Order: sequence, then structure tokens, then C-alpha cells
Amino acid sequence: MLILGVESSCDETAASVTRDGREVLSDIVHSQIPIHERYGGVVPEIASRCHVEQIVSVMERAISDAGIKKEDLDAVAVTHGPGLVGALLVGVSAAKAFAYAIEKPLIAVNHIHGHIAANYIAAPELTPPFVCLVASGGHSHIVLVKDYGQFDVLGATRDDAAGEAFDKAARVLGLGYPGGPKLSRLAEEGNPHAIAFPRPDFGLDFSFSGLKTAVINAVHKMEQNGEAVPRADVAASFQQAAVDVLVRNTMRAAKQTDVKTICLAGGVASNALLRSSLKEAAEKEGFSFFVPPPTLCTDNGAMISCAGYYTYKNKPFGATPDLNAIPSLSGFDSI
Repeated sequence: MLILGVESSCDETAASVTRDGREVLSDIVHSQIPIHERYGGVVPEIASRCHVEQIVSVMERAISDAGIKKEDLDAVAVTHGPGLVGALLVGVSAAKAFAYAIEKPLIAVNHIHGHIAANYIAAPELTPPFVCLVASGGHSHIVLVKDYGQFDVLGATRDDAAGEAFDKAARVLGLGYPGGPKLSRLAEEGNPHAIAFPRPDFGLDFSFSGLKTAVINAVHKMEQNGEAVPRADVAASFQQAAVDVLVRNTMRAAKQTDVKTICLAGGVASNALLRSSLKEAAEKEGFSFFVPPPTLCTDNGAMISCAGYYTYKNKPFGATPDLNAIPSLSGFDSI
């Protein structure tokens, strides 16, 4: 099956064509980072307008780069939640119109399912069951992937997601947007043990609000005392604490299951320390470990196309014409 995947949940306009969910024939991503960087974060209305400007050309390029014609497609998959409502509506509207025009099924894809599915592209030999840590700007979940499209949530964040905490820590350090990657680069110059930041323990659940607040308070206290803020040490210590919690909880969850494979997904999965630390912990305990390359960790159309393939195999009748964007869609609601 040839499926066009469309993604517009936040600030990347993306489209991709895959064959049978695993082989990527094209993957086009238009990033809005240069636009939002001047504002220190994503401005939803601006993001929506940028998607409107780019969505058609991005979809056309994905089909052209795949070396196919639009008539060769078997279906169109699109993210319908969770995400920014205006941004989602652009992708959903474009995909609905296109699917209708070429008389092909429309497949509704949950954005979080897409992040998990990125592992299938990176590792063709990977099959469920496995435990997956999904860590991104808006989500932190530990998921037992029982089968394609069958999930049990083992742990989730109680407040700030991991990526959100990275961005807020980066902001107090004056690093700007996008905060996570900039903080990670700064952390390479610092001592990860310089400051004893908290590592909250809620079993399999996460809580990053306390860690975020500890960073903010530490920086403000130094500034109020007229001290120079050792930004690299703060960044490194924060990153180490966050990664320690993510790895600890994931390993704890995996050991409570019968699976022998651990995967990592989501935008925070691009973080080098998290990738290496979870890999080391997993392999030390006898688990196989998989993680997509960084280009498949951030939002992209290939992961939506892949997830759409398996969604369509389970529900081949596709989505109905009244499909709408659902910004608060749970990461694991049935579609």
C-alpha cells in the first residue's frame, strides 16, 4: 500500500509517502523554527497561517519525490489530534479535500501513535510487543505496545511533560527557542553533578514541575545574590536529573512486563544523553533497544503514514467525511 501521511499538529508542515508502512519513499518537512524563534516559542495563530501557506506544496512535493502520481496512492493519513487546534485543522482540511478529490480512503491518525510508529520505520525487524517511552514537548508516557494499535499506558506525566520542562529551563537560562536542543548543547560544557536537582518518584508516573521550579529558583537565587550563574552547570545538572527520572521509570515499567524490548520515541528522544542512557540501561538488563534517528523523532509525515498503514489494516473502512481536529485527544483514545 502507498499512503500519503500529513502532519501539522504544531510548527512543522510535513508530508510523506510510505510503502506498506515501513519503506519511506519521500519525507518533506517545512519547519517554522526561524519564524517562532523571534517570539521565544510557538505562536499558534502564526503557526496555523504558515501551515495554510505551505501545506499544498509540501503534499505535492512528497508525492513528486516519491516518484508516483496521486492516482497511485491507496489512502491518505492525517494527524487529527492531539495538538494546536488551528494547526490541526489545516492538515485535516487539506487531507480530507485531497482524499475526496482522488477518491481514496481517509485515515485518522493519533499523533502519539505516530511517534511510536517511527520505530517501525527505523527498525524493520521490530514487532510488538514492546515498552515504549514517548517523551515530547506535550507528552510523557510509558506505553506497553501489545500489538499494532493496542496500547496500555503504564505511566504518564502528572504535570509538565519532559520537553516542556526542557523548554522552561532553557528559557530561564536565556537560551530562547527551541529550548530543548539549545539546553542540551550548553549542557555538554557543564558538570552534570554540580547542582543536586530533585528527582521526584511517583512510581511509574512522571512529575517535572518540581524539577523545573527548582531550576528557576536556583537561577533566581544566584541572580538576587549577585552571583554569576554557571549556565552550563545548571543545564547539565537539570538534563541529568530529567534523564535519570525518564530512564528509571521506563526500566521500572519494563521489568514489570513480560516483554524484552524497549523503544524510545518523541521529540525528546533526539536528546543524546537520553538515547545513550536508556540504551545502556536497557541492554544491561537484557532488553533489546530501539530508537529512531533524530529526524524521525521530531514531527514528520513518515510516522503518520506508517501509523496510518496499521490503523487502516485494523479499520479498512477509513475515517468518515465529518472527521474533525481534536486538540485534546488522549494519546491513546480509540479512533
